[in-house]
Amino acid sequence: MENEKYSNYPLSINAILGLIEANDIAIPEIQRPFVWKKTQVRDLIDSLYKGYPTGYIILWKNPNVKLKDGTMSSGKKILIDGQQRITALMTAIAGRTVFNSEYQEERIKIAFNPLAAKSENSGAEMFAVATPAIQKSKWWIPDIADLFRTSYSSFKFIPQYCENNPDIEPEELERIISKVRGIANRMIGVIDLSENLDIDVVTDIFIRINSKGTPLSQGDFVMSKIAADEIHGGNTLRKVIDYFSHLAVAPSFYDYLASHDTSFAATPYLQKLAWLKDDTETVYDPECDDVVRVAFMCKLKRAKLSNLVSLLSGRSFETREFKEEIVEQTYKDFTEGVLKVINEYNFKQFMIAIKSAGFISPRLVNSNMALDFAYTIYLLLKESGEVPVEDIKRYVQKWYVFSVLTGRYSSSPESAFAKDLRLICERGVMSVLMEIENATLSDTFWNIALVQELSYTSTNNPTYLVFLAAQIFFNDISFLSANVPVRELIVLGGDVHHIFPKQYLMDNHFNKSQYNQEANYVFLDRPVNISIGKKAPNVYLQEARNHCLTGNPNSPGLINDIDKFYANLEANCVPVEALDMDFHSYDSFLEKRRLMMAAKIKQYYYSL
Repeated sequence: MENEKYSNYPLSINAILGLIEANDIAIPEIQRPFVWKKTQVRDLIDSLYKGYPTGYIILWKNPNVKLKDGTMSSGKKILIDGQQRITALMTAIAGRTVFNSEYQEERIKIAFNPLAAKSENSGAEMFAVATPAIQKSKWWIPDIADLFRTSYSSFKFIPQYCENNPDIEPEELERIISKVRGIANRMIGVIDLSENLDIDVVTDIFIRINSKGTPLSQGDFVMSKIAADEIHGGNTLRKVIDYFSHLAVAPSFYDYLASHDTSFAATPYLQKLAWLKDDTETVYDPECDDVVRVAFMCKLKRAKLSNLVSLLSGRSFETREFKEEIVEQTYKDFTEGVLKVINEYNFKQFMIAIKSAGFISPRLVNSNMALDFAYTIYLLLKESGEVPVEDIKRYVQKWYVFSVLTGRYSSSPESAFAKDLRLICERGVMSVLMEIENATLSDTFWNIALVQELSYTSTNNPTYLVFLAAQIFFNDISFLSANVPVRELIVLGGDVHHIFPKQYLMDNHFNKSQYNQEANYVFLDRPVNISIGKKAPNVYLQEARNHCLTGNPNSPGLINDIDKFYANLEANCVPVEALDMDFHSYDSFLEKRRLMMAAKIKQYYYSL
C-alpha cells in the first residue's frame, strides 16, 4: 500500500501559538511579510468568535539529516500554508508585532464592543480595527490582546467596564468576555505532510495550495526554507535577498532598514546593500525569485529550484540520503552566489550591457526570465575567463536578444534554463551560443518567421520591443523629426502613433485590429503628429518632402533637408513607396514595412 502523504488532526489556536513560541513550528518570513489588510484580521477574529470554519494550516517536517558523527538531527516543522492567518492571530491575540507590506514593524490591534455582542442586532459591529476614536470610547475594549494576557483579571476588568457602561450586567459581560477568550480554544485543522514525501511533491503542493490566495512560486518556497534555518544563517540570507529586492524598487527604504533592523545592520551585509540607496535603475529590478534563480544558476550550475530545496535539506542526488555536510556546502555556495548577484559592480556592468544594447526603459522589457539568464551568462563569463573582459558585454547582449526574439525562456523556462546550463557546463558559453545561432537564426527565421512575428497589434510583443531597442542602438531620429531621437521619446514616456493615421483609417472603415498593427506604429514628436493630423501618407509625406525641397525655416522641429528626409524614412523602416500610398495600399504598406523592420533587427543583432 502506498505510504500516506499526510495526516490530519485538530489543534487549538492556543496550542499552535504555543508551539510557535517554543520554536517547534517555524513561520518563515517569505518575500511578502504580511499582506493581509487590517480588516481581514478583524474578519478572522469575528469568524472565530462566531464559530465559523476558518480553513486549515499545512505543516511540513524537514527531512532528518545525518550529522558528521553519524547521528541524526530531527528536522523542524515549517508552516507552508496558513502563514497569513497564523500571523494575524499572533498580532491580534498574542500581541506580537508584524512587518507590513512596507517592511515597517507594527501591531494590528483589534477592538471589541461587548455592548454590540449583547445586542439582538445580528449586524452590529462587534470587532473593529482600533482607531483613535475607538481608543477614547468607553464602549470599546481597544485591544483584545489584553484579554489573553496572563495578567488579565476579570475581577478588576468587569466591575470597571460595568461602571463605565451601566447598560450591561456583570454576569452578562462575564459570559461575553469568556466567549471572546474562548477563541484561543477554537480548533484549527492541521494537515501534516509526511517527512518522507519527495521534495518535488512538497514544492508542488506549496504552489498549488497557495494559488487561490496570494500567488506564490518555487522561489517563495526556497525563501520559506532558508528563512526557517537559523543554524546555517538562512534567516539572515533571506533578509539579504528580500532587502535587495525591496531596495531595488524603493531606495529610500535603506535609512529605515539601517535604523530599525538593528540585528541585520550589525551584519556585514548591510554595507553590501548600501549602494542601492542611490540606485535609479528601473529596467531590471530583480524580485526575490530572480535573485534566488540567478544565484543558484551561476554558482551551483542548476536551474530547477526544487533541486535547491533538496540541496538545502541536505539531499544527495546519488544516494538519496540527507547529510549535514551537503546542507553546509549548499548554504556556503548559495550565499556566495547571492553575493555575486547583489554586488554593485556586477549588477551595474550587466545593466550597462543591457542598456547599451538599446533596452533603456522598463517598457522595453516584458519579462525578467530572459534577463535572469543573461545576468547568469554575465556572471559565468566573468568567473570563467572564457572570453576577454572587454568582450563579455557583447556576448551577454547577443544572448539576451536572441533569447527574446526566439521566446527561448517564455515557456517552461526552468527546463530551458537547465538545458542551456548543462550544455554550457559541457562546452562553454561561446560554443553553445554559436550552436544556437546556427540552429535557430537561419535565413528562414530572419526572412519569414520574424516577419510573421511583426503581424500583431500589441506594443508589448517581444519582437516589436527588440525593433525599438534596435532604433535606440542605432541612435535613430524619430519619424519626420529634425532632431528628436527615438531614445528620448521612449525615456520620456512618449506615445506610439500611427503612420497611417488612426482616424484616417477609421474614416475609411478599417477596424481596430487593422489600424493597430505593429507595422503601423511609430514614435514621433508632438509637433510632427499635429502636422500629420488625419491625412493620408501620400498627402503628408509629399508635404514633408516639398518642405525639404523648399527649405522653409519657419517649421521648427520638422526635417528641412531632402537627404535627411529619405534617411529618416529608412531609419524608421517606412518604405519610400508610402509617398504615393493611401488606404487602398495599406496592406501592401504593412507587408513592405514588416520586411524592413525584420531586416533592421537582423542588422542590429549582428552589430552587437
